[in-house]
Formats: sequence, C-alpha cells, structure tokens
Amino acid sequence: MESPISESTPLSFEYEGKSVSLIDSHLHLDMEPFDADRDEAIARAADGGVSQMITIGCGLASSHRAIAIAEAHQNVFVAVGVHPHSAAEATEEELEGLEGLLSHPKVVGIGEVGLDFFYMNSPKEDQLRVFRHFARLSMRTGMPLVIHTRDAEEETIELLEEVREGKPFCGVIHCFSGSANLAERCLEMGFYLSIPGIVTFSKSLKRVVKKLPLDRLLVETDAPFLAPKPHRGKRNEPAFVVETARAVAKLLGVSLEEVVAKTSENTRALFGLREES
Repeated sequence: MESPISESTPLSFEYEGKSVSLIDSHLHLDMEPFDADRDEAIARAADGGVSQMITIGCGLASSHRAIAIAEAHQNVFVAVGVHPHSAAEATEEELEGLEGLLSHPKVVGIGEVGLDFFYMNSPKEDQLRVFRHFARLSMRTGMPLVIHTRDAEEETIELLEEVREGKPFCGVIHCFSGSANLAERCLEMGFYLSIPGIVTFSKSLKRVVKKLPLDRLLVETDAPFLAPKPHRGKRNEPAFVVETARAVAKLLGVSLEEVVAKTSENTRALFGLREES
C-alpha cells in the first residue's frame, strides 16, 4: 500500500528541556484495513513522534489478535473487552476468557466496553449486562476501564455510579465527543477523557474541549476510523494523532509540546506504561 503520509523528517518534541513523544491511547490495529500495511503503519507512527500505542480488543477473538500484534511490537499495548455492538453475542465463556487475558504482560486495560444506543446493534439489556460485568471487573482488579458511550450519557453515568459505590474509578471515556455535563460528571468520578480526531472539525466538541483540564486528557486516533483534518476521507492511522494534539493545544492556548508531554504522562499514569527510553 502506498504511504498515506508524505515522506518528511521524523517529528520530535521537546518540553522543559526533555525529549517527549506522543501516545495514541486508542486504536484498532487488528482490523482488516491494516492487513496490507500494519507494520508500516506502526513504523510511520514512530516517525510521526508516536512512541507507544494501545490497540483495543472488541471481543475475545479480536483481543487475541491484538495481543499477537503487541507481542510483535515492543511499543504496542492492549486493552481487552467486548464492544457494545457485540454484547448480545457475549457468552459467559467469552467473558471468562477475556478475564483470563488480564494477566498477559501486554494487557494494560479493560475495553472497549460500554453503551451504544445510537446504532443499537445489541439490545439494551445485553449492553447493560456486559458493561456492568466489566465495570465490576475493573473495580475488583484495579485495571483501567476503557468506555464507549454514544447516545447513552445518563445510562452510562447511572451504571458507573452504581458500580463504584462512591469510590474513584480508574478509566477513560474513549473518543470523547459528549456534552460538558458528561465531561464534568466523568471527571468527578476520576475518569480521564480521550480526545479523538473529531476535535479537528467538530465545532461542538471544540467548545467543550476548551474548558477541559489538560491534566485529565489523553489523545487518540480510534484508527482506522475518524481520520482528522487534513486526512479526512482516508483511513486513519496512529501517525495522525499529532493532528489531534495540535487541535487541543490551540483550543487550550498552550504549546503542542506541552500537550504531547502532558497527555502522554496522563496515559502512562492511567495504564501503567513505562516511558520509552
């Protein structure tokens, strides 16, 4: 496959006298759009200033594929879970199998899990059942929870409040594009918010992000989906996460280097990643 980004000098960043790098906190390297150039996309990310990335499982088979990719790449880590679209198909055996993967050294989180009442590919009761299972598992194990929520803000908050019983949650709202109210309530519970490439073109998300604290933000691509400007219409890939960081920096009135440093620091703190030497 022809490279979707032009050849140029590799990106590097320096903040407060120290070399820093980006982390793509959420993408799907196991998916078919990467089959032709997966290794090359990971290499392009390194040239784009991305030192680490977390590839996300959407079911048991997907999670096994993600782990295999991470085993082949030192800078790739994994979260395992069941996407709400597939909740109706999630058996007890699959849930147990996913729990068994949490001990793998490359697995750093639980997800992506949550509620999607926009597409409704699974009935609400199945989505709630599976989400509740993984939220409880996160609270029990201390593994960070990676949450997908769409058209289900109140139901998401209600379930999380029920499960946490007043204790802080360790987790992140992935691909955050919700309301200021959702942001405020999730921050109060202890969650981070992961900002996607949508922030490069969505006016409503820009308005919300302007008011968010940088010390609670991550950045992500959600590749192969949701390519940011100026790559809209292309397959997304981890190298493009710099465009999200640029947009966040502009909205918060800080330097790109500060956003790179702080979001990577946040991601490492949440998922327990070691800084790349």
